[in-house]
Amino acid sequence: MRASESTGASRRVFLQAAAAAGSFAILSRPSTAQDGRAPLKVGVIGCGGRGTGAAADALAASPRVRIHSLGDLFADRVQSCRKALAGHGERAAVRDDKVHVGFDAHQKVVDSGVDIVILATAPFFRPMHLAAAVKAGKHVFMEKPVATDPAGVRSVIASAEEAERQGLSIVAGTQRRHEQCYLEAMKRVQDGMIGEVVSARCYWNQGGLWVKQRGAGMSDMEWQVRNWLYFTWLSGDHIVEQHVHNLDVVNWAMGGPPVRATGLGGREVRRGSEYGHIYDHFAVEYEYKNGASAMSFCRQIDGCASRVDEVVVGTKGVLHSSSGSARIVLRDGTSWVHEGENPNPYVEEHKHLVASIESGKPINEARRIAESTLTAIMGRMSAYTGQQVSWKQALESKLDLAPAKYEFGPLPAVEVAVPGRTPLV
Repeated sequence: MRASESTGASRRVFLQAAAAAGSFAILSRPSTAQDGRAPLKVGVIGCGGRGTGAAADALAASPRVRIHSLGDLFADRVQSCRKALAGHGERAAVRDDKVHVGFDAHQKVVDSGVDIVILATAPFFRPMHLAAAVKAGKHVFMEKPVATDPAGVRSVIASAEEAERQGLSIVAGTQRRHEQCYLEAMKRVQDGMIGEVVSARCYWNQGGLWVKQRGAGMSDMEWQVRNWLYFTWLSGDHIVEQHVHNLDVVNWAMGGPPVRATGLGGREVRRGSEYGHIYDHFAVEYEYKNGASAMSFCRQIDGCASRVDEVVVGTKGVLHSSSGSARIVLRDGTSWVHEGENPNPYVEEHKHLVASIESGKPINEARRIAESTLTAIMGRMSAYTGQQVSWKQALESKLDLAPAKYEFGPLPAVEVAVPGRTPLV
């Protein structure tokens, strides 16, 4: 998710708008790739803003890419995606029989003859969609986060292991891992430029995002899925859905996930029923194996100061990083600032995926993003319950947020978590 989303804009609005305007027409080539190789057929599962934007990114990444199949729970989402991608011409002209709607749409996309699947539904569905794709031997680009509960995280880890056995590539939508300024900065951190890492801070503080009002005749299930940000089972709460980006950077700098979390948070401003039951602010302290600690802050409240970045403190200096920017300030007075090219990381993700497929050298980011997702989940678990949560507790937790049925009908929302009363499962 881009830092510019602090204004409430969709993650990939500029790409969708450009596609609709036809500014990508230069990429609209015939059905055979320019180099004569067969096209890479892509299926998109989840056709909202993220799925549509990811499809545009994939098309921009390689002339071999063709959007072959689309799937979503809702027909209107599929049609809006087709319209947004129309500027890509033949490369995104999906046949009617390759368009699928419903709770089983993901399986129909997987079975449609694609080489790659893009997973961009509400995060809760990611584990089951990844499992279906890997079982069918497909390469995957999946948006973050990759689960909303420990049960989902364990499923993703199992899929990661199966993908490794099959030699499949899985790239996650944590674009900072593919952004040049972050790559160069983190290499310097890992090479010891800032010394031993002793602490970190990370932030995603912004105003509110979109909210979907409940329409007449909408079932509980439909409304919650359409308004998915505000239901923990679907989004994981904003610490998981959004702040996972920053936590992933901290884990990157620390060399792995934390060993425990102590968090707090609450629902101070967004109290209406349209905001489901999630919190609007969190603060979490994470402790790591080497004794280092990280402070994590995220907030979605209008009228408050915004900040989206990471600070990593070492014995010799400090890394300051944010989308499009990275600098290191050393204690001896010298500094390093990334000043080179910084290609669009949302496109770079897909370039790296395609390159791994073409070279026969798979890349598999699934376990890493599963661990960063669980890092965010354990922070939420601690804040919701008021208890300290260890990595082992979080990984082995029996917490499973799945609904009893996948159908349009009644689905009562759970109560807002109350620290000290909500049990740690």
